[in-house]
Amino acid sequence: MNFELRGSILNRRLLFLLACFSLLGRFALGVSPHSACTPEFHLQQGMPIGWLGADAAYSIPLPDGRDVWIFGDTMYGEKRVVHGDSPTMVRNSIGVSTCDATGHWNLDYFIRKDAQGQPHDFFTARMPNTWYWAMDGFVAGHDLWVTLLCIRNLPNAKLQAMGFETCGTDLARISAPGPDPQQWKIDYLPLVPDGVHAYPSATAVIQGHDAYLFAQQESGTRPLLATRIPVKGLADPAKHLQYLANNGRWLSGYSPQNAMQVMKRGSSELSIRYHPDLHRWLAVMFAPGMFSSKILLRTAPSLTGPWTEGQTIYQVPEMQPAKPGYDKDTFCYAAKEHPEFERGDLVFTYVCNTFAIPKLATNQAIYFPQVVHMTMPVHLQ
Repeated sequence: MNFELRGSILNRRLLFLLACFSLLGRFALGVSPHSACTPEFHLQQGMPIGWLGADAAYSIPLPDGRDVWIFGDTMYGEKRVVHGDSPTMVRNSIGVSTCDATGHWNLDYFIRKDAQGQPHDFFTARMPNTWYWAMDGFVAGHDLWVTLLCIRNLPNAKLQAMGFETCGTDLARISAPGPDPQQWKIDYLPLVPDGVHAYPSATAVIQGHDAYLFAQQESGTRPLLATRIPVKGLADPAKHLQYLANNGRWLSGYSPQNAMQVMKRGSSELSIRYHPDLHRWLAVMFAPGMFSSKILLRTAPSLTGPWTEGQTIYQVPEMQPAKPGYDKDTFCYAAKEHPEFERGDLVFTYVCNTFAIPKLATNQAIYFPQVVHMTMPVHLQ
């Protein structure tokens, strides 16, 4: 072997080792490979299926470096269209993002197609006259799991934008999600039936040997309740569901009226994630109450609390009357953190919508995830 070739091989090996040490160093510091990027969401026009906005925006990191984004009601097509008070949309969709070491962000949106090639919900409801709002999820083994909140129309609602009600929770299992989401095999597993009005779906996280799913009770102070499923029991989640009871013990089954209020005032959408560098759990959510403009950061030493009342970390500008472009019909919700994109700071998203549904067709500044990248508060409350 000549010296030039040997030198070339040594240089390549040296570069490879340096890259490995760099990657190991990032993990030692609690920095994810994703964190070279800040998420961005752009409307993508196209026929017959273009992604034109959605809400929810939970993110689930996969072991191979991809992130799966879960979106709710998703507008699609060549342009936004609203017929009366009915937008052209599917009830859920997903995105898959990647981030390379140079900070190049790429996001592909996926709306499932039916047998005729027409846009269809990515997750299809089991029950007739209902649909799923796909929510948070987690990875267990080689499989991706997503919580599915059952929704149906609520006739004669005072606000058309609020004309829905909940009807249960299921789980979706995507076995070993491959490179093409259109080819993913999805199994639907019942979890909690209609009638309890506190459905585990608000956020989900793996801790130890269990998957924890949180539910907002739909009455009283609307507290947050905690449930869990042993990972080894996920194949039959309803049978293995447990809830945190008032006495502080985990009991089999699910009895919301006897459950501990993990947060006295919760949220139907939030994130709860562990920060090893802070030795704390962090919850990002809108302040409790109808149509708040404040996003809170709450902390706890344990998944189940005690949770602080939190501190306001952001006032959404879309709901501030003094801000340019303010519209009284606009409201915002769905705050949640994405720690895989953080570098010791804080990254979260929220979504704004409108009570005047026809405005979705004309106001292109709303109805897609807004990204906030800010310094982590020095004093956590």
